[in-house]
Amino acid sequence: MSKILEGLYYSEDHEWVKVLEDNIVLVGITDFAQAELGDVVFVDLPEEGDEIVQGEEFGAVESVKAASDLVAPVSGEVIEINEDLVGEPEKVNEEPYEAWFIKVKLSDPKELDSLLNNKAYKEEISE
Repeated sequence: MSKILEGLYYSEDHEWVKVLEDNIVLVGITDFAQAELGDVVFVDLPEEGDEIVQGEEFGAVESVKAASDLVAPVSGEVIEINEDLVGEPEKVNEEPYEAWFIKVKLSDPKELDSLLNNKAYKEEISE
């Protein structure tokens, strides 16, 4: 059974969003997503200063089994990338909710309303 944390927002593309403060969020992939992928061997992330758009690809995750696009759950400016994942992509498998990919300054905080809460996401992946 996949671990799903309370207090996060989830996308149907299996990304999670954690609100920090002042419209700053962290984005990563869910426990379900990393389990489906298998052992993550490479993470391709945007650069600081890049704009991401909700519903559009912003990077990729490669595992021994497959490559998967990362789809932006929110829109905004990438203000930080998790450099640790570049050298140690396996952290995504070990702690998917600690191994965030990007830190984003939201351009439209209302986009969070279109995401799933933990209960809705749990239903989404159990179908």
